Amino acid sequence: MLKRYDNPPTSNREPPPMSEQRRKRYQGVLYPLTQRSRFRRSEMSDLVDEETASFVTRTINEVVRAGVLETVREDDEILYEWAAGDPVGLVNQWIDRRIHGDQVKETPEQERPRERLMRLGAASLSDADLLAILIRVGVVGESAVTGAQKLANRFHDELDRLRDAGLPELREITPAVTKASYCQILAALELGKRATEALRERPVVIHKITSTVEATQYCAEKFAYLAGDAVQEEFHIVTLDTKHKPIRSHRITIGTLDASLVHPREVFRPAIRDAASAVLLVHNHPSGDPTPSREDHSVTERLTEAGKLIGISVLDHIVVARQRCVSIRECS
Repeated sequence: MLKRYDNPPTSNREPPPMSEQRRKRYQGVLYPLTQRSRFRRSEMSDLVDEETASFVTRTINEVVRAGVLETVREDDEILYEWAAGDPVGLVNQWIDRRIHGDQVKETPEQERPRERLMRLGAASLSDADLLAILIRVGVVGESAVTGAQKLANRFHDELDRLRDAGLPELREITPAVTKASYCQILAALELGKRATEALRERPVVIHKITSTVEATQYCAEKFAYLAGDAVQEEFHIVTLDTKHKPIRSHRITIGTLDASLVHPREVFRPAIRDAASAVLLVHNHPSGDPTPSREDHSVTERLTEAGKLIGISVLDHIVVARQRCVSIRECS
């Protein structure tokens, strides 16, 4: 006889109460600790006073092994620091893995990285999710998800460094990176680089540049590769005709922007050759912070005065960085 179900089971049923109890217990230990960027072992009992000391210690040790917390020794005492990223987000990911399992196949299907990519698009995924897709499968003792999270923690905000890291270095971080997955990561990075270069070569359609907004928009698109890939400062100019339409761009120098290196002669020679009426100055900050330096302002003033002498105006000076583009004219 077939067993009758008054409430037929479904694949999308809520987690059993025991799972929710585990989740709340982990949250009770870890959430208070996320309020501190770092904390001492001796402070844990004060920050988490509703759990047994043994459970707190065991949980912290597991979080450290997962790479979510890092240990630092200071004055003969152990301090804990959260890995790069949002501590609450890292904690939630770790708790999900504890409840659903490290293996992707044990995660609810709709929450797996590939399924979320197909449903929501690649831009919605975290760095760890994208790396997990590239790693594909883990190894004994380390899943692709755990390995990807460790890589994301180590290279947070410096993903470009992955391209320069060798297989031995990545395997020191996680054994989940095999020769095959290492090749896939490098291939993905190279494709991204080539796509950026293709975008750089594509002509930027703009009728004319007559305002700071138009100048920053133009530079954000035209010089996007400087914000993402360049490891040194580069100084460029964009020559403009009498209607302030871009003629072409010229790279003037590579290296730290310095008034002694950016000589007016080198800057305005291509402008004269292009019969330009004005120029737009552009340089990047590889650090990612677009805030103009004192030297940036000095170079701008010097070139503006030189341009007046030869009848070529300096429309603006744009700093390109990972965060955003900034007009030095607006900052003056």
